Amino acid sequence: MLIAETIQISLASIRGNLFRALLTMLGIIIGVGAVITMVALGTGAQRAIDEQMSALGGDILTLQSSSWFSRGVARDQQTLTTDDAMALALNAKHLEAVVAETNARFQVKFGNKNFNLTTIGTTPNYVSVHGFTVAHGDFISAADEAARKRVVVLGAEIPVMLETDAAALVGQKLQIRALNFEIIGVLESKGGSGWRNPDDDIWIPLSTAQYRVTGNDFVQTISAQVSSASTVPMAMLDIERVMRREHGILPGNDNDFAIQDRKQFAESRQAATEVFTYLLAGIAGVSLVVGGIGIMNIMLVTVTERTREIGVRKALGATRANILLQFLVESMILCVLGGLVGIALGVSVSSLLAKYAGWQTVVTPSSALMAFGFSAVIGLIFGIWPAKRAASLDPIDALRHE
Repeated sequence: MLIAETIQISLASIRGNLFRALLTMLGIIIGVGAVITMVALGTGAQRAIDEQMSALGGDILTLQSSSWFSRGVARDQQTLTTDDAMALALNAKHLEAVVAETNARFQVKFGNKNFNLTTIGTTPNYVSVHGFTVAHGDFISAADEAARKRVVVLGAEIPVMLETDAAALVGQKLQIRALNFEIIGVLESKGGSGWRNPDDDIWIPLSTAQYRVTGNDFVQTISAQVSSASTVPMAMLDIERVMRREHGILPGNDNDFAIQDRKQFAESRQAATEVFTYLLAGIAGVSLVVGGIGIMNIMLVTVTERTREIGVRKALGATRANILLQFLVESMILCVLGGLVGIALGVSVSSLLAKYAGWQTVVTPSSALMAFGFSAVIGLIFGIWPAKRAASLDPIDALRHE
């Protein structure tokens, strides 16, 4: 009964100075909203990485030419060829599939529209290894590759850029470096990976890219899919064995190629994103502390303003514990109300960022509870001093206060 009565008195006091109460809660509202928004952004980024990982369809290792150093500057050297990809496909025991790729940005023309697009020369098993799906038409075939045909497959965003229906593009012509190519297919959307968006790319046969477009037989990367019965370390050792023999590298000499595990890279990005999320949430949490200090200051002013009221209550029999509880409850109510409004603000801002900025945000119940709980603790901590000061007032001096 005492708690219910105390809450009623505290709410009446807050209603009596409603505008000041709203200004007092502003720091808590902004702090809770900022924490929820920052955590939502970080969680959304981590979920996006998880989706990209699952879209790979398995463990993919990427081979690239290593760099050599000249005058302290790293310079790329082309060391990978289609022969290397063939050797891996034939001799590596722990690989499911091998895909050679060459890519460069070229001028692409369709009608009166011109774009500079990443053009990837690759083999027919590219879609299965990288987890793509053909939406319209077909992907590059073995016959296309063998005959060096001038055919092209478009990423999901290209029809949007060309302002043409995706299905209607199949069979039409576009130019790559002034060469006519027939569009044979359009892929389903894959989604960006943070640093690039494969939906903006186009694909042509590897042999066509090498002998009709770029004029060399080098490849930038070789993607190797680890077999389900093997592990990534086993596959990496297998690749190194085959590649060193293929390149004639003597024992003790460095590799002229580099093997990258994209899964480890994605996991590293995820860990960095998680740390960054906690950092942003911590910075946003500082505003909660600032809001708590603001509440403490206002409560101290309130104690001074209501000194005579405190004296009357003590004269009528209120104990120090009653006065302490009243001001402590009032402080916590301000923080709890501010926390509830802050949760609504954080959820609203997260939704707006997802809708209009295109950022992936995920508001979790745990982040809302954490921010709300922290705001309640702030109210308790910063309400203790003003409450103790009110409770320690002498009733006679309080009654004399003007």
